[in-house]
Amino acid sequence: MLTAHTIKILQSLDKKKFRQKYNLFLVEGNKTILELPNSNFKIKEIFSTEPNNFLSKEVQFTHITENELKKISFLQNPKDSVAVCELLEKSQFEDKDFQLVLDGIQDPGNLGTIIRLADWFGIEQIICSEDTVDFYNPKVIQATMGSFTRVNIVYCNLVEYLSNTENINVGTDMDGENIYNFEKPKKINLILGNEGNGMRDETEKLLHKKISIPRFGKSQSTESLNVSMAAGIILGQMFSK
Repeated sequence: MLTAHTIKILQSLDKKKFRQKYNLFLVEGNKTILELPNSNFKIKEIFSTEPNNFLSKEVQFTHITENELKKISFLQNPKDSVAVCELLEKSQFEDKDFQLVLDGIQDPGNLGTIIRLADWFGIEQIICSEDTVDFYNPKVIQATMGSFTRVNIVYCNLVEYLSNTENINVGTDMDGENIYNFEKPKKINLILGNEGNGMRDETEKLLHKKISIPRFGKSQSTESLNVSMAAGIILGQMFSK
């Protein structure tokens, strides 16, 4: 049986300050949990309504009821298991030939989808501004469908980073070069801005190239695309050449 204290701690992990306080975050669902042993993430404990059929018998395992699962899960329809994992230590990072750079992305679903897109296209690293939504947010983790285990996600001062990177900084702009004619540089930072405001002026000043996705609809009335949708279109085009 889960104690009230344990339930309280696990429930608090939906907030960044408590994830940092306890140095923990949650991963839900057997399918995603089974991907953790092949990653850099350390499982502290697994709570499950099912028998212990996980890869390692060394991880602490607690059998719980469905009612207890509902109390600690952040899902409307809880899955079979919840893993309590330790946050990764912050470390130095180096430029990769193709990187996504996120400037103030706020929606957890968008970040999770972008991480999943990066994994699909083999992009190993995403660099985020310090105010981008925390990728340990339960909604982000869930939206990645396990891809967070294969993509390195780092947070930094974006202006400082973009001023010193050796990659070509490429960002979206309505007046930018048509993405279908664009020749991808060998080393690129693809920068995606905030959902409502786009990228900040100080970020835009550091762009080397600007690209756009043309509209083909007759009305031309759609103002913009969802940022994760735009990312999928751009990546699909860049990797088609």
